Amino acid sequence: MGGFMLGFDPLFFVLVVPAFLFTLWAQFKVKGNFDKFSKERTTSGITGAQAAAEILRREGIHDVRIEKTPGHLTDHFDPRGNVIRLSDSVYNEATVAAVGVAAHEAGHAIQYAHGYSPMKVRAAIIPITNTGSKLAIPLILIGFFMSALGLMYLGIILFSTVVVFQLVTLPVEFNASNRAVAALEGNAMLTAFEIEGSKKVLNAAALTYVAALAVSLAQLLRFVMMARRR
Repeated sequence: MGGFMLGFDPLFFVLVVPAFLFTLWAQFKVKGNFDKFSKERTTSGITGAQAAAEILRREGIHDVRIEKTPGHLTDHFDPRGNVIRLSDSVYNEATVAAVGVAAHEAGHAIQYAHGYSPMKVRAAIIPITNTGSKLAIPLILIGFFMSALGLMYLGIILFSTVVVFQLVTLPVEFNASNRAVAALEGNAMLTAFEIEGSKKVLNAAALTYVAALAVSLAQLLRFVMMARRR
């Protein structure tokens, strides 16, 4: 859960546990919607990889590769290699879920090509966030047991970078989904009924990012309150 128990900590149960349960519910929604609409074949017969390629072509983007990657729901856009990687259940699958997910990743590629500001900010703070995520909890833990408030607050500041990263991630993900839906509607790749299915898959996926932010915010508030009590 991204934290630790210090004896009986009521803040953990009041703040973190509800957020964690929200995360479990969001993950359940993602799996349920993806599984449901993975059984719905596209009327056009277009696959995930074909949909992503067509969206990029219509945007005038020709330097992004589309590759298959192992795993389930491991789909992502890698700006370093300028490549969209689609999972086994998306790449060659002509389903409503597969096309929706592929279109979302194409949305990220479009963001990168157009210099979408929140995406630039997120990329810029990744090194800071990586450091913060590794050092924050140990510093808070050491500071708590040694009654060293300076270490605790340093850990809290570092943990805040994780929260900021997740906060910036929200507009990036929502915008990519909006671009995906607009592209699918504008290019008539899916029927109106199929687009509604894709929306449900993408909306459920977006909930997981909201849930991750909720957990981190709950932890941050918990750490601040622990430091103040200490």
